[in-house]
Amino acid sequence: MKKILLTLTFCGLTFIAKSQTVSVEQSTFGIQAGLLGIWGHHEARLSNQIALRSELGFDSGFWRNNYYDELGFLLTPVITLEPRWYYNLNKRESKSRRTDGNSGNFISIKTSYHPDWFVISNHDNIRIISDISIIPTWGIRRNIGNHFTYETGIGFGYSYIFARQAGYSEDEGDAALNLHLRVGYRF
Repeated sequence: MKKILLTLTFCGLTFIAKSQTVSVEQSTFGIQAGLLGIWGHHEARLSNQIALRSELGFDSGFWRNNYYDELGFLLTPVITLEPRWYYNLNKRESKSRRTDGNSGNFISIKTSYHPDWFVISNHDNIRIISDISIIPTWGIRRNIGNHFTYETGIGFGYSYIFARQAGYSEDEGDAALNLHLRVGYRF
């Protein structure tokens, strides 16, 4: 009887250990680079599936028009706050796929602000007009090895441009697209 009870206890402990829910990481830091910029980020856990991503970096842009004979390039600072819901962590865990470093599919509300602090450009006296954008985004993040990651996402939202601060008669809003492909390093 003792052997049967001991066996059932060990089996029960195994089921209890396996029934733990998967969670996003408590805190993770990293850097990412893409075709149009470089960013440093931090993700903090708010719940088992929701993390708040804060990001500082540089968005870049290219242009060519009638005023400049050569191709223009600029880097401008960006501040981003983005709550992310990693909705498929339990499914990934059940298929024995990695979830470390918040590796999974996510839905987020990306809120970015481009301040008019400074611009790095190949032309002199280039300014940007500050704007804020709110873009619902769907994306994925996956790990490559222990520290490297890649991430892609797509979203469509709204951008508000503070044009009056640059001398225009009124501010304006416009549609905004978030399409990103980034590789990164997680600390």
